[in-house]
Amino acid sequence: MEKMEIKEAKGKLGILVVGVGGAVSSTFIAGTLAVRKGQGKPIGSITQLATIRLGKRNENRFPKIKDVVPLADLKDLEFGGWDIFPEDIYQAAMHAEVLKKEDLDKVKDELEAIRPFTGVFDQEYVKRLHGTHVKKGKTRWDLVEEVREDIRKFKEEKHCERIVVMWAASTEVYIPMSEEHKGLSVFEKALKENNTAVISPSMCYAYAALAEGCPFIMGAPNLCVDIPAMWEFAAQKKVPICGKDYKTGQTMLKTVLAPMLKTRMLGLSGWFSTNILGNRDGEVLDDPGSFKTKEVSKLSVIDTILQPELYPDLYGDVYHKVRINYYPPRKDNKEGWDNIDLFGWLGYPMQLKVDFLCRDSILAAPLCLDLVLFADLAARCGFSGIQTWLSFYFKSPMHDFETIPEHDLFIQYSKLKNTLRTIIGEKTIDHME
Repeated sequence: MEKMEIKEAKGKLGILVVGVGGAVSSTFIAGTLAVRKGQGKPIGSITQLATIRLGKRNENRFPKIKDVVPLADLKDLEFGGWDIFPEDIYQAAMHAEVLKKEDLDKVKDELEAIRPFTGVFDQEYVKRLHGTHVKKGKTRWDLVEEVREDIRKFKEEKHCERIVVMWAASTEVYIPMSEEHKGLSVFEKALKENNTAVISPSMCYAYAALAEGCPFIMGAPNLCVDIPAMWEFAAQKKVPICGKDYKTGQTMLKTVLAPMLKTRMLGLSGWFSTNILGNRDGEVLDDPGSFKTKEVSKLSVIDTILQPELYPDLYGDVYHKVRINYYPPRKDNKEGWDNIDLFGWLGYPMQLKVDFLCRDSILAAPLCLDLVLFADLAARCGFSGIQTWLSFYFKSPMHDFETIPEHDLFIQYSKLKNTLRTIIGEKTIDHME
């Protein structure tokens, strides 16, 4: 196969994170800085650790992805972003209590130098937070202009060749898709008329990023870039977009366990999932409006994988319940508990129980690193619009109205690697040999 025309990853790559002072962002940034100083290992990162098979199995070619795919080098990354609280990233990381002080101190100077731009804030969209470091723009359009100015300022001051914008902030309250979201002209009209009921803060960041030609990654389940107006704008600006909602703990397990049941043609009666979480994300999700946004994202997984319309006897009557409970003593150490009622031969019942004591930000940080590097690669390849090959990283993979999303983790992983093979001019692999 012919290798794609890929722009060289020369110069610095700016990573601008919305919610840069949050637990996920500060863990991602501190960890990446530590890794590039040789002070830690990038465990969980596919771009840094995974290999990729090239050619036939008997050729025994298994290079690391980063050695054959032209990704940006970690030494070229510059970090910045926005937050509704003013602390520098060292203070923010200490407050998050994910990484130990001894680990943060190894990159303390670099973290202290990262100070957030003021954030776009609307109390109606995150009821449990009270921002103190916020933009003053009177309309949504004014706020977009301020974010665009921040992107240009950062790019100039840090001498960046390219910028990727990533959302790692809180889950906004649920809003349904409305007429204002269905076309770029009506969306821009709503921005200028300050229609705050349909234009969320996250949409301001996404629009600003696309306007500046920057790939945008949606890491929460908010309605944001998954609307026709944004697809139209991304196509117009020739910019990649991807999302939504980082797939870390419980949903990652669902995308493994549900395909297991389906491939063995085992039936499912019910799936009860509950989480306890004590960080800022847990506090925000304690609000019913924000929880509904998350619930819609988490509930879609099983139905899409199991295809009840094709297998009504096995999956036509599944009771699926998801709960998230705010429990401050746990902080960032999340616990996901699942009870799965299944049935097998002749309808005889069985149970599967899973208790995943995980660390939310420790699982999310390497996803953030992979996504910014892959989004930058996509832009340099000339890709634009929804990057379905990055579905592997998301709970609720973005798709247009004509496409059924793929949730099976292993199919997603095959698609990711086959896209990388295509980019570097290698044959895709179907495991038929």
